[in-house]
Amino acid sequence: MKIIYCDALVIGGGLAGLRAAVATQTSGLNTIVLSLVPVKRSHSAAAQGGMQASLGNAKMSQGDSEDVHFIDTVKGSDWGCDQDVARMFVNTAPKAIRELASWGVPWTRVRKGVHEAVINTEKTTIVEDDEAHGLITSRDFGGTKKWRTCYTADATGHTMLFGVANEAMKHKVDIRDRKEALSLIHENSVCYGAIVRDLITGELEAYVAKGTLISTGGYGRLYQTTTNAVICEGTGQAAALETGIATLGNMEAVQFHPTPIVPSGILLTEGCRGDGGVLRDVDGYRFMPDYEPEKKDLASRDVVSRRMMEHIRKGKGVPSEFGDHLWLDISILGREHIEKNLRDVQEIAEQFNGIDPADEGAAGWLPVRPAQHYSMGGIRTNATGESQTLSGLFSCGEAACWDMHGFNRLGGNSVSETVVAGMIVGSYFADYCDTHDTVISTKTVHKELKKQDSYLDEILSRADGEDIFPIKKRMQEIMDEDVGIFRNGDGLKNAVDELQELLTRSKKAVVKSKARAGNPELEEAYRVPRMLKLALCVAYGGLLRTESRGAHYREDYLKRDDKNWLNRTLTTWADEDATLPEVNYEELDIMKMEIPPAFRGYGAKGMTVEHELSEKRQEEVDALKEKFEAEGKDRFEIQDALMEYGLPKNYKDTNERLGVGRE
Repeated sequence: MKIIYCDALVIGGGLAGLRAAVATQTSGLNTIVLSLVPVKRSHSAAAQGGMQASLGNAKMSQGDSEDVHFIDTVKGSDWGCDQDVARMFVNTAPKAIRELASWGVPWTRVRKGVHEAVINTEKTTIVEDDEAHGLITSRDFGGTKKWRTCYTADATGHTMLFGVANEAMKHKVDIRDRKEALSLIHENSVCYGAIVRDLITGELEAYVAKGTLISTGGYGRLYQTTTNAVICEGTGQAAALETGIATLGNMEAVQFHPTPIVPSGILLTEGCRGDGGVLRDVDGYRFMPDYEPEKKDLASRDVVSRRMMEHIRKGKGVPSEFGDHLWLDISILGREHIEKNLRDVQEIAEQFNGIDPADEGAAGWLPVRPAQHYSMGGIRTNATGESQTLSGLFSCGEAACWDMHGFNRLGGNSVSETVVAGMIVGSYFADYCDTHDTVISTKTVHKELKKQDSYLDEILSRADGEDIFPIKKRMQEIMDEDVGIFRNGDGLKNAVDELQELLTRSKKAVVKSKARAGNPELEEAYRVPRMLKLALCVAYGGLLRTESRGAHYREDYLKRDDKNWLNRTLTTWADEDATLPEVNYEELDIMKMEIPPAFRGYGAKGMTVEHELSEKRQEEVDALKEKFEAEGKDRFEIQDALMEYGLPKNYKDTNERLGVGRE
């Protein structure tokens, strides 16, 4: 039995995991990072458009602050987020982006003087102030009041990942790639590491640690049409779920991005529309202003995706052999802008579709259709990033339900969350590992390793059974068909029933190759049953939630129901032989909210079943603000009075902004 000991074990080598590893390693803790792929190839590199942080440097960003970013985030979440966590996030984001600059991330900068931008399809002149020259600039993104999304052209995730990875290597973090965590080691409701499979040799190893942090990204590959990399199969969430102790939160909250290119599904950044691009239909007509007159093409992602599919349903899609699609027009931005700020988009379009988006007119329009993009759900944690039910297990990034996104996230907030949560949760994780000991019997470690070893042997020894690949394909089809942008009771019930059947069948799958190493069929045979459990968490949670909130949209329950559904879904899987998760709910306390539920700003008013406490809390908030403003209190003192929140070390310090200092 091979056992590797360390102080801090990080499973997942993207931005969130690497930033957390920097926090533990620089605290003097021996840290190991395990990754499915070489860390600089993690899915974080695919992020294009940018990272939100309220710097307020550029002309169109002036007046931005933590307060404005907070309001945008809460509204974007459709009041499903943890407002304490959202406050922690918006306060730390400016510090994170400046830290990244010091680590070598080449943020696009403000250039003083006169510049042209396309706003609402019209060329607009913007004059940047001399004193802002050289500071980090930002672009517009959906659902925001200010231009807040900082970027490096359209390769933001790539540059951020290299910067954070290099910092981790500088501090000699022990990074081990091509390693897959199969299960978590736990005793007396405390997590002490993981059983890990070496993807090259097939060997199983036990990694034992004082604390374990999961940052393995999302579960987009439950769907057939997704922007996610092939490694985004929810392995971290599944490992936590199968402990029977850790809970998953809001798994039914799945976001669809408006503009993946057809047919490959590769993402075209929201920066295309943020920079002034627009959506057009089969007639070349710009249709979004008809649906959302205020935000138009830059409404929140869940809203734009639904409006696009609604427009296609009306017969306004562009017919193609790959199904109906719509057009994304960035040609109006001009060749110079595209080749400087959207060059990855241009390259994707040229290589995968043979289209140069800088060509004028319809020749440069790009075929797009919404696809699964992001997972708001994940391992449920408290504000420190630790599991509420399994001590010593932490999670951050897309793998976690921390929960700053609620039922819909704003574009740019996830890239930002990776490093911000890596900083905050990483700090709490370091404190935990520093103050706790590894107190687990070798017998327990050996038992879990033997269990996983026997499971692989059992798969390899099966003589009769089904091919796992059709089962996986059918799962993905079901998720696309019945658990997608538009949901209803009949479709969700059918999905739950068939997914249960597929789960039972998957446990009898047979593999042709009996090799322990270099056997992709074996990997699918043990991964797909776990993916099906996650799919059932999504579908069953969606079936039970009889309302529409954020990205969870029920055609048979069109209203957001704050009276009955202002809560967070919690799922567990205590019985290994069960075909459905156990579902419970965690109520959101309106009387502790800084911003009580209200109209989100999209569509028609009156589409909310209001909670009786919302008005009462709003009266309290208004009275407190009036009282403290009369007493001359500043916005920080007022905010603390409304809703206190915690942050480690100096992250709660105020942020300095051009022209206003720390006000």
